[in-house]
Amino acid sequence: MRGLERTRGKTVTSFGITPGPAPARLTMGIVSAGRVGTALGAALERVGHVVGAVSAVSDASLHRAATRLPESVVASPPDVAARSELLILAVPDTELDGLVRGLVATGAVRPGTIVVHTSGAHGIGILAPLTETGAVPLAIHPAMTFSGHDEDTARLSSACFGVTAADETGYAVAQSLVLEIGGEPVRVREEMRTLYHAALAHGSNHLVTLVADAAAALRAALAGDELLGQQLVDDQPNGLAERVLAPLLSAALDNALRRGRGALTGPVARGDVEAVAAHRRALDGVDPDLAESYRALALHTAQAARSTDTMIEMLERRA
Repeated sequence: MRGLERTRGKTVTSFGITPGPAPARLTMGIVSAGRVGTALGAALERVGHVVGAVSAVSDASLHRAATRLPESVVASPPDVAARSELLILAVPDTELDGLVRGLVATGAVRPGTIVVHTSGAHGIGILAPLTETGAVPLAIHPAMTFSGHDEDTARLSSACFGVTAADETGYAVAQSLVLEIGGEPVRVREEMRTLYHAALAHGSNHLVTLVADAAAALRAALAGDELLGQQLVDDQPNGLAERVLAPLLSAALDNALRRGRGALTGPVARGDVEAVAAHRRALDGVDPDLAESYRALALHTAQAARSTDTMIEMLERRA
């Protein structure tokens, strides 16, 4: 691995070169300047690493690079790789394989370069072509949603990161990087990356759908009424429906995370067949797809809660 170089007045070393408790300062490159890549880059710069170069093509990515990583050079992916001791590949899952193969074809990644991808769905196997050229492969996935705003970087300090490496040395490097920015590293075995990612997607993505559906149904329930003289005509997010739901959903989420299925309340848990059947009819009048989503989730809830046979049989009927 390479020794010392000077970058913007900072001494940069590679892991394993300089003994002592202080982590090595690495020259980083990021492909590309999306929400995840720029948030990670900003977080790592705050603890002393240096983002030397970043790739950006769209107007949005160029703007993120300019605002979050203003001292970084904007360059092509091979040029970014050639400048880097730590190369972060923060591209969509579907683009990762092609990017890896393209970097191998250019020979831009030098032996000893630490190559990190941020995909939740993949382990280090997808980096195999680069590993064969002497790169050190790491999969470091932040279990966090990214909005594209400044809070993304701040949230990383409270996030867990799914980490996969080839050996204990790789895990030590990955864990050090995560701990430096305040995150919590969590080991994920290579063969379990897909299940790990499915769990996160189910919890976060489907939660958005569930909340949006609940808000839509509540807006329909409140439409045409007046509250304190204000006509309820707002059909956009962050309105009255969301204000009604926010404390309830926040409490439910907190209870579920702390108590698991023991936090379950409501008509399904109580075995109130008439109430659940009435819910289905009311929701069907708003949106049949929403009613079907309610039925499917209520059925799974009833089965998990070991509700009555009558409840389960009613929910198994689609109509």
